[in-house]
Amino acid sequence: MNKTTILSIMTASVLLVGCGEESKKAAAETTTKAVETTKEAANNVVQASKEAADKAVETAKEASQKAVEATKEAAEATKEAASKAVNTVEKAAKEAVADDDGAKLYAKCSGCHGADGKTKALGKSPEIAGQSKEELVTKLNAYKAGTRNEAGMGTLMKGQVASMDDKSIAALAAYISTLK
Repeated sequence: MNKTTILSIMTASVLLVGCGEESKKAAAETTTKAVETTKEAANNVVQASKEAADKAVETAKEASQKAVEATKEAAEATKEAASKAVNTVEKAAKEAVADDDGAKLYAKCSGCHGADGKTKALGKSPEIAGQSKEELVTKLNAYKAGTRNEAGMGTLMKGQVASMDDKSIAALAAYISTLK
């Protein structure tokens, strides 16, 4: 071969070898940059994940606190409702006992006023059925004090109510007020 051909081949070889080194170097730099960029992106993802997890934990804590408060409020409302129910039942029970006591107390009244309270006692007094509890309590207390003498019955009625206390008078009046 001639010298020019050999020289051309050698020059081409040197150039090719030199270009290969540059390409390798450029590829290594690109790979290094890609690795660094990937690491940075991964760190950003990890950081964002941590922030999201922290925010989720904080939100869960707040929701939990709100649930606890709502539960406390519901428990308090339930306690109040239960207390009112107990009071209502106790009141109804007392009234039932009072009505029962009133019915027992009325037994001695029925001889003159009749079982239904519509008989005029000894043919003189007005009917007692249909009167309000308050009106009856006032009249019975007045008979007990000796300050009432309706149709000349004051002395007789005073003897009937003299041994009654306020609770008994109230129970009797409550019972009579139910007679219609």
